[in-house]
Parts: sequence; C-alpha cells; structure tokens
Amino acid sequence: MTTNAPLTLDQSSRPGENSTARIALASFIGTAIEYYDFYVFATAAALVIGPTFFPKGSETVQLLSAFLTFGIAFFARPIGSALFGHFGDRIGRKSTLVASLLVMGISTVLIGLLPGYASIGVAAPVLLCVLRFGQGIGLGGEWGGAALLATESAPPGRRAWFGMFPQLGPSVGFLVANGLFFGLALVLSDAQFKSWGWRIPFLVSALLVLVGLYVRLKLAETPVFAKAMSEDQRVKVPLFETLTYYWRPVLLGTLSMVVCYALFYISTVFSLSYGTSAMGYSRQEFLGLLCFAVLFMALGTPLSAWACDRWGRKPVLLLGTLLAALSGFTMAPLLGSHSIGAVALFLVIELFLMGFTFGPMGALLPEIFPTQVRYTGASISYNLGGILGASVAPYAAQLLVAQGGLAWVGGYVTAAALLSFIAVLGLRETRDISLATER
Repeated sequence: MTTNAPLTLDQSSRPGENSTARIALASFIGTAIEYYDFYVFATAAALVIGPTFFPKGSETVQLLSAFLTFGIAFFARPIGSALFGHFGDRIGRKSTLVASLLVMGISTVLIGLLPGYASIGVAAPVLLCVLRFGQGIGLGGEWGGAALLATESAPPGRRAWFGMFPQLGPSVGFLVANGLFFGLALVLSDAQFKSWGWRIPFLVSALLVLVGLYVRLKLAETPVFAKAMSEDQRVKVPLFETLTYYWRPVLLGTLSMVVCYALFYISTVFSLSYGTSAMGYSRQEFLGLLCFAVLFMALGTPLSAWACDRWGRKPVLLLGTLLAALSGFTMAPLLGSHSIGAVALFLVIELFLMGFTFGPMGALLPEIFPTQVRYTGASISYNLGGILGASVAPYAAQLLVAQGGLAWVGGYVTAAALLSFIAVLGLRETRDISLATER
C-alpha cells in the first residue's frame, strides 16, 4: 500500500481549476437534468405510457407493461456504468460527463416524438424500449462522474457536503418533472393530455440539456484524477480490475443503495398509480402531494450529508435504514386511509427518509474505491442497486397489492431497508480517508 499526501484543494486561487461554485453547479445541474428526464418517463408510465404504446385490452395489463418498460432502464444502467466508467477512469471525468448528458437528452427527446401504437403498431413499444434503454445507458454514466467531480474536488473534511450536490439533483429533477406534469394537468383536458400534452415534458429536455452542456464544457479535470494521470495509475480495463479486486465493496455498495431506490419508487411511481386508479384521487391532486413531499426529500439530503461530515457515514446510514424499515409499517394505515392528510404524511415520511439515506452515498460510494477504478466501481454499485431496489419495485408492488393489500407492499419496503442495514454494517468508515491514497 502506497500512501500519498492529501491534495491541497484551493480551487478559487488557482487558474485552470474548478472553483467551488462551479463544482457545486456542474455536479448538481447534470444530475438534476438527467433525473428530470428519468422521472418524466416514470410519471408518464404511471399515467399514459400503457394505453399509448401498448395494444388495447386490460388496463392492468397495460399498466404492468408500462412498468416493465420503466424497469428496462435499470438493467441498462450497469452497462452505462461499465461503458462510461471505462472512459471516465481512462481519459477523465469531464468528457465522460458531457457524453452521458447527451445520450440521456437525445433518448428523452425522441421518446417525446415517438408515435403511439395506434399509428405504427408493434414498432411503437419496440422503439420505446430501445429509447428507454438509452435513457438507462446515459444515467448509468452520469451519477458516478458527477459524484467524483464533487468529492475529488472537495476541501478536507467536507466531502460528504460536496458529495451532496449531485444527490440534490434527483429532488430538483423530480420536482421540475412532476411540477410540469401538474401544470399540464391544470391547463389541459384529460383528452388533450393523453393525446399530446404528455409529450411536452420530454421535449423540454432539449433546452435543459443545452444548459447542462454549457456548464460542463467549462469544467477542468478533477485534481485527484489529474494527479493519478501524471503518476500513470490508470488501468487498462477498469471493469475487470474492479470486479476482480474490489468485488466486496461493489457488493456492499450495491446493497446499501437498495433502500434509497425502494423508498423512492414505491412512494412515487407505485403510489401515484395506486392513488389515481384505486383511491380515486385526480392526477393533479396526487401530483401536487408528491411535489409537496419531495421538498422533504430535498431537506433530508443536506441534513444527512452535514451529519456524515460530523459523525461519519456509517452511524448516519444505520439510523436512516433502521427508520426506513420501520416506515414500511406505516404504509397500510396511512396510504390506505383515504385521508389526504394521512397520505401526505406517508409520502413525506418516505421521501424524507429517501433523502436521508441517499445524501451520504455521494461521498460513501466514491470513498470505497481507489482512484484508478473509482468511476467504474462507484457507478456500478449505484446502478446495480437500482436493479435490486427499483427496476421491479412498481411492478412487484402492483402484484403485491393485488395479492395481499398495502401491508404487503409495506413489507417490501421493510425488507429492502433491512437488506441495506446489513450491508452498511459490513462497510468500513470512510470519513477520514484520503481519496488521493492508492489502495
């Protein structure tokens, strides 16, 4: 083991380096845009994807088909992790972040232009699956690069706080996506929304991507990676190196992420579908509740990041996963109460805990891997967690609620949280390590 001195990171005083403001903005804005794109599809899947892109028939079958299409992106994300991680660990963080943003943006805009089943038949769901796969590839490469940009440029003792900025992106992306759907629900009739209105959020992505590209093209490479390049620490095949020598942190990092995904997609995609179909809420009512609740997710994210820099990653995550396990027991009495106040309380609890468990991951996952495989290792862990925690979550919840009611879906949340709790127990504390240390 070779120990290198920690880097001195005074970005504001060195020409050609990233200022702290630029780091925060670039790591935040990219994930916000990419998650906006991702959540636009998730919301559409709960509302219109089924009847638009699949044959007429049972509404349940159409909804399940839409949720299966939703899940495709999660299986694409580890592929995106390996692809973009390879280049991110070989040529740098900046170029890879620009490419991932383009892949996601193009896929999202094309979904907004794609004709439905009534126009082109079976080609519609096939092309939808291809483009959804493209969204997954783009997002698979996005998060790791954004997290590394933030953590590898952070001042000493503030890595979790800087790693929080890409973690805020999902909250803002979700709020903008659902806020846009909420606005459309207010100004368009149901027929107008289902005919063409749902496409508007997909097309808006083109403008957001241009903003993100402008910010990211002005970045300099992170000092930790620049130092690794100067010392020729790069490896030929980062994926092989990661899975051969760092499989244990990959496994524990993956399982640690499961709780975040389960909390989010059960409380948003499944709850939106269940609330509008089984509970009689209008589309705009439930979207309004979600927009309110996601503010608490945005609150939980910086709160947990601050706590992580003060007390360490493990104590904060163990507390968050334990509370998340207990929250599964609130699903049936709150979400199933048909009281708008109780439903709002359930959504607030789940999304706050999602933000609380999600905030530390921006620092933790990069910290458990060395520089030469950090992009690949952190990205794969993050996105494999999506396969386990989110890809089948809305689909499984739909089946569980049909078989045993909301209590069974709450049990799904509890099981996911306990799995992450056990994984966090197996991780070492990383608050005080140096990212410039070769391990």
